[in-house]
Amino acid sequence: MDQPPWIVGVLNVTPDSFSDGGRFVEPDAALEQARALHREGAHLVDIGGESTRAGSKPVSSDEEWRRIGPVVAELAGSIRLSLDTYHARTAERGLETGAVCINDVSAGRADPDMMACVGAKKALYVMTFAKDGPLPHASDRPVSYDDIVGHLAAFFQDRIEAGLKAGIAIEQFVVDPGLGRFVSADTLDSWRILAGIERLIEAVKPVPLMIGASRKGFLGGRLADRDPLSQHVSCLMAARGAHYIRTHNVAMARSFLDADRKLGILPGD
Repeated sequence: MDQPPWIVGVLNVTPDSFSDGGRFVEPDAALEQARALHREGAHLVDIGGESTRAGSKPVSSDEEWRRIGPVVAELAGSIRLSLDTYHARTAERGLETGAVCINDVSAGRADPDMMACVGAKKALYVMTFAKDGPLPHASDRPVSYDDIVGHLAAFFQDRIEAGLKAGIAIEQFVVDPGLGRFVSADTLDSWRILAGIERLIEAVKPVPLMIGASRKGFLGGRLADRDPLSQHVSCLMAARGAHYIRTHNVAMARSFLDADRKLGILPGD
């Protein structure tokens, strides 16, 4: 891949995801969208077979693989694929099929075999903060933080240490602060994390950080209108040191990043 920030395109092969649930359930539609994300500039396409929005229901690894397996098998080798899963069995199947990254929103808490699987397969491993666990579905459960950035830093330091003990190399890790209702029902908590992002980046070095602000409720406004603000926020975080941007709208993200490069806000290609 070229130099960061790198774009991770979101592909939800689910009937119930908050943003685009049901649009890409059929394999042909999912394949078309994955290829479009790749053409538009995604460095990774992140395929998910289970929604973790508030109120969604967990699915088994077998059902998850039934949804995403045909897509992974068709695309692996031609597109760099990430799998959005907390199931070790799904991760194992996907990595054996040709995926190169596991995006685990539980940070290894939901399945005790996940970290060992990732370590053995030498895959990139994204760990997300979620206040709830071990199943990492977003919720409106009340939570308060004395120092939210410090809380996330301690969480990631602990999970990185657990991963190292399980055989994951330090260069395999990426961390994602979660944002939205993974963190808190108080929208200001997400903004506090973003305001303190440089402190969080420093705390987890040398592990890079991913921003997944795309279309999340803390941005405000209607879901259909959130893409521009999603990209604006993500680009600001990239300028402050985030290495990955996870987005539903790759073309728009690319155009924002290109503009920042032309302005000298980000280094050029």
